[in-house]
Amino acid sequence: MSAVFEGYERQYCELSSNLSRQCSAASSLDGGKQKKQKISEIKAGMDDGDTLIRKMELEARSLQASMKASLLVKLKEYKTDLNNLKSELKRITSAANNNKDELLELGQADTLAVSSNDHRGRLVMSTERLNQSSERIKESRRSMLETEELGAAILQDLHQQRQSLLHAHNTLHGVDDNIDKSKKILTAISRRMSRNKWILGSFMAAIVLAIIVILTIKVSR
Repeated sequence: MSAVFEGYERQYCELSSNLSRQCSAASSLDGGKQKKQKISEIKAGMDDGDTLIRKMELEARSLQASMKASLLVKLKEYKTDLNNLKSELKRITSAANNNKDELLELGQADTLAVSSNDHRGRLVMSTERLNQSSERIKESRRSMLETEELGAAILQDLHQQRQSLLHAHNTLHGVDDNIDKSKKILTAISRRMSRNKWILGSFMAAIVLAIIVILTIKVSR
């Protein structure tokens, strides 16, 4: 539920209870200036109630559809409650202007006050149930956030492990490249040594052959 709506709601419930008490007090007065002053105070409070209901309605209509529907139902009950209080004030005012009907008006006001109190009790119960539902929703939201954080941490660990595996793979690939290069170098060195052996052997064979030729020539002389 919107925190702004809850603030307006608490103000209205307090105002409604105060107006109900003021109406009951005004009903018990005989008349005169004191009763007129009380009626003026009640009218001013009802104007404040109208203002709070308009603010609650604007706030409720600005919310998401899932929350707006339940808040508009509550708002309808508050409008009914305020209309009942206005009707009660109207009867009190009529009684002040017509002393002959004062007893009848007071009886009707008491009946309406009892009905309004019963209705207000139902509103309080509905508010409590809605607050309990809000707490359950908040708890579910906290659990979801904790689950999301745990999932994000697991994904981060998996990403780090993947990076480590890729690094190890690249390292092994580099080692393989170095081994291939070493093999090529060793092969080239081996070929060069073989070629040098053939050259040295050929050179030694030529020297031996030259010595044999020289000796042969000397012997024949």
